[in-house]
Amino acid sequence: METSTLPLEKLRYPIGRYEAPALYRSAFVKQALTALEELPGLLRAAVSPLSEEQLDTPYRPGGWTLRQVVHHLADSHMNSYARFRLALTEDRPSIKAYEESSWAYLQDARWADPELSLQMLDALHQRWLILLRSLTMEEWHRTYLHPQHGEVYLFQAVGMYAWHGLHHVGHITSTKERMEW
Repeated sequence: METSTLPLEKLRYPIGRYEAPALYRSAFVKQALTALEELPGLLRAAVSPLSEEQLDTPYRPGGWTLRQVVHHLADSHMNSYARFRLALTEDRPSIKAYEESSWAYLQDARWADPELSLQMLDALHQRWLILLRSLTMEEWHRTYLHPQHGEVYLFQAVGMYAWHGLHHVGHITSTKERMEW
């Protein structure tokens, strides 16, 4: 199916939008941890058979290339890992947002081998999961202050980053399906 025939919303959000839970639920957190654990393998499987030309294909008109999506995931999840550590060691820290699109257009994100970010995600998620699996109920309720989103509970953030990974894997897999790769 041609990209132009799909609604923009479906191209932008292949698995739908994230909805943060208002209350902590252990089943939600457990599901998020499983998704974070599986993400590096899912991402690797999604991009490993792709050629250089395919990696440099945007997932939607005006969107990032599949290569940029891989590097974005490493950038984003590194930032999230740091945010979790700040929230666990400081009282309601104000975190710094970053210009995701600007980062995606830096030379390393535009041209570097995706394997570099896949390796980063492998190690990062292993370490991040050690931290996340150690959290107590009280720690899941710690927060950080995001300049655009306000106060974010760690149990909400873990779900958002689990969704985020699957969201971007969805960009890659839906592009492969549309392009019949």
